Amino acid sequence: MATIQERIEQWEQMAAAAPDDMAFFSLGNAYREAERFEDAAGAYTRAIELNNGMSRAYQFLGQCLLKLDRNDSAADYLEQGYQIAAQRGDVMPQKAIGSLLTEKLGRELPDTSEIDKQREEIAASGDTVLDRRTGQAQPKLPDPPMRGPVGEFIFQNFGQDTWREWIRQGTKVINELRLDFSDPNHQDTYEKYMFEWLGVSDEEIDDIKKGK
Repeated sequence: MATIQERIEQWEQMAAAAPDDMAFFSLGNAYREAERFEDAAGAYTRAIELNNGMSRAYQFLGQCLLKLDRNDSAADYLEQGYQIAAQRGDVMPQKAIGSLLTEKLGRELPDTSEIDKQREEIAASGDTVLDRRTGQAQPKLPDPPMRGPVGEFIFQNFGQDTWREWIRQGTKVINELRLDFSDPNHQDTYEKYMFEWLGVSDEEIDDIKKGK
């Protein structure tokens, strides 16, 4: 298994070669694990600049800013992230951000009633899905893209545009990391980066695979 320093170097190289939101988000995760909170905050900020719908990037950025005693900045990002998580239906990040706001910062939760109403209207249409990555309505996939609970979860929560974008992004991951799908460990690596890019938390992944 790669060391944390090896993973940092790997993601630094990927962020330099393909500077997209996922590369900076994953780099931020590696920095945060190494307790390099200043560097992690910079990487998460860059990820948000490239994709302002990454609710977990707001969550982790807020955590890093709290570690750096930048409470006002942390509150600003966390309040934005809470609303984005509500819009996308990112349940676990929304709960985690809400806890940081109320328990760590003593802030009230932002009002999301209008966002909740919009989500209900889109869900009722039948032929569209409120895509969790973009927070926008997209045409539904014609079928689950893979078998089992993971495929059904993707079908229910992500639209055609996002899935096509992941296929392109996934190809970059395969090429950059030289993944071989005959190796089960490489399959797991690919799935890990897929969920990271889609913005699905580890807790949700465990529940999905258990069929909850």
